[in-house]
Amino acid sequence: MNSVSKTFATPLDLYRAISQVWAGDTSSPIDAWSPSNAAQNHCSVTSLIVQDYFGGQILATQTSGGKHFYNLIDGRKWDLTVSQFSEPVPYDDTPSNREEALSDTSQQKYELLTSRLEEKKW
Repeated sequence: MNSVSKTFATPLDLYRAISQVWAGDTSSPIDAWSPSNAAQNHCSVTSLIVQDYFGGQILATQTSGGKHFYNLIDGRKWDLTVSQFSEPVPYDDTPSNREEALSDTSQQKYELLTSRLEEKKW
């Protein structure tokens, strides 16, 4: 796991920052992203970064678009990419892990998004 400095006090603070650095080159797949829906196709990479900063578990659920990843931190669900959906997410809280989330994105996208967060002065 990447050891990142504790820059963000809460997952909401992380959301405010990461939502400014999501881009087509960090989404999976890259051809299904648009600035008007910045969270789109960023669930897996975002769940990894949330876990870097706050620990907890990575969870998954099936949506009409496929598998969706989010986090459980201290008993509370955090889904920083829920805004990509136009309908309610049917959370079934299936336990997942870093390997499964990483297999839905790439090490390069994870490193790129992590470095963009670290480069900004929040």
